[in-house]
Amino acid sequence: MKNATFRQLRVFSEVARHLSFSKAAQALHLTPPAITMQVKELEGHVGMPLFERSGRQVALTTVGEYMLVHARKMLATLKDAEDTAARLQRLEVGTLTIGMVSTAKYFLPHLLAEFRREHEGIEIKLTVGNREQLVQMLHANEVDIAIMGRPPKELATRAEPFAAHPHVFVAPVGHPLAQIGHVPIQALRDQSFIVREQGSGTRAALEKFLQAAQIELRITMEMASNETIKQAVMAGMGLSFLSLHTLGLELDHQLIALPEVEGAPIVRAWNVVHTLSKLLSPAAEAFRYFVLERGEGYLVEHFGRHVRLYVSNPGSERPT
Repeated sequence: MKNATFRQLRVFSEVARHLSFSKAAQALHLTPPAITMQVKELEGHVGMPLFERSGRQVALTTVGEYMLVHARKMLATLKDAEDTAARLQRLEVGTLTIGMVSTAKYFLPHLLAEFRREHEGIEIKLTVGNREQLVQMLHANEVDIAIMGRPPKELATRAEPFAAHPHVFVAPVGHPLAQIGHVPIQALRDQSFIVREQGSGTRAALEKFLQAAQIELRITMEMASNETIKQAVMAGMGLSFLSLHTLGLELDHQLIALPEVEGAPIVRAWNVVHTLSKLLSPAAEAFRYFVLERGEGYLVEHFGRHVRLYVSNPGSERPT
């Protein structure tokens, strides 16, 4: 192992993350043959295979699983050393790795574009996952900072709320529940729902809301994409529960309806999160301050009209 390189460890870690040589190549901007060569060289240093390959299917071997733990630790240590060097130089340069839940894609890229214009020396890498995946990334030190809803209780983190995050029930235009002014929560008992996947913060919020009302969640479909869920709702396949920040275009063009369900909207918070054990680089600190200062203003500017229409509902709750 003494001849293994950090480049090989990075490639190995990326292939293990995606369980795909081609996706790792895309993420690292390399060719698939280059990825394969780096993995083979590392396997040569280890003396045992790190992956099992069956056609296009890739899985970690037992040795690979053990090696992945140590590889991530070494890469995290190297990143901390780079961040410390940047701090000592007081330079806002280097690479900033940001993790975000998929729902944040409706606003975070626009904020990042503005951030880049003000901090041209920073290279930004953006990683997307659901809440559960983001917690794992924070734990493995694979991201410097994360944008998410409910912060993790599993880790010692610093979570700072920067904006309200309302969630609403959505229905097809013309649905009976969308035609009445106030929908009793018990009216949801007979409805079928199209829901986000397990591990999603949106899914967890819906389950908690219905459980408090002693209503069993009837799932007709489960999807990992907000866009696909919206299309399914508009097609009349069921109700759903989504972040209001995902619905701007649909509401502007009256393509989807928001039933005024008792107790909704559920207003959570957007948080900028990092682990307490991590010393933030100047780049990460700059981004953290930027989000805390500009995030709420951007969301109010672009989603404020819809938020004012529905968050004013007397049944809404603030997160505790």
